Amino acid sequence: MKFVFNSYFLAITLFFFSSACYSQEDILNWVGCGISKKSYMTKLAQAYTESKGPQINLQGGGATRGIRDVANNTADFGGSCRFHLPDNKLEQTTRFEPVAWDALAIIVHPSNPVSNLSLFQIKQIYSGVITNWKDVGGEDKPIKLFTRKGNISGVGYSIRSLIFSDISKGFAFNQQFKSSGPLEKAVETDYSSIAITGVSSARLRNVKILSLNNKQPDYQSIKSGHYALYRPLYITYNPSSPKLAQIKDFIKFAHSRVGRKIMIENSVVPYLDALRLVMIQSRESLSSQKNSKQNLTYE
Repeated sequence: MKFVFNSYFLAITLFFFSSACYSQEDILNWVGCGISKKSYMTKLAQAYTESKGPQINLQGGGATRGIRDVANNTADFGGSCRFHLPDNKLEQTTRFEPVAWDALAIIVHPSNPVSNLSLFQIKQIYSGVITNWKDVGGEDKPIKLFTRKGNISGVGYSIRSLIFSDISKGFAFNQQFKSSGPLEKAVETDYSSIAITGVSSARLRNVKILSLNNKQPDYQSIKSGHYALYRPLYITYNPSSPKLAQIKDFIKFAHSRVGRKIMIENSVVPYLDALRLVMIQSRESLSSQKNSKQNLTYE
């Protein structure tokens, strides 16, 4: 009788142990860019789990975490809205798979009467040259510039590279925020504020998205390249990951017809739907490098 009980107990123990091991192997841990998480990753992960089975544990933490946690294998894969920093040893082992196109959105309080700004005006606001809304067609009120902390956050890095061609550019900010979520919430309640965030994230907030050079950051203007401030969103992974096969299967799902449909429904442009933007970006990058050498960037 004692032998039967012990055998039964051992069988139960092994069952739960094997179940735990299986569940851990069947979970993919994702970290990274909050804008990627909100814009497409949450829905894409749900659809992948329903279709393929593996659970995906989503955490934020920002683009830098989505690169460096993946590089040191403390996360299985991640998301980033910037590429790795040149010659940065903490980021060199990470691989980047572009899956979508997002855009930087200029956001203000919903009751702000201003509806359009030029790229030149944005440069002057961020440089501290324009400090009052009346100078851009608004009311006689001081402009409060809200920005992300750190030069290498996904949004901060993108603003510096796309608008100023200078990743060390300083901003004349009034207040800084640790992440995009609190920044967007602050704009919802402050009449005089202005900020830049991802358009897919901005659409989930009670804010006004301004036109830039008379173009709204919608699907068609981003896909065509007519909206100036577009950028890739990446899935990041480590080629030495023991879960590489599962990660690549997820990437394949992201590029599939189902995956691209989910992205469009969540306000991002699938990367494969707008490959011509790669050529446009390449030309713009070469042009900005040439201008930078000639010291023609705005200060």
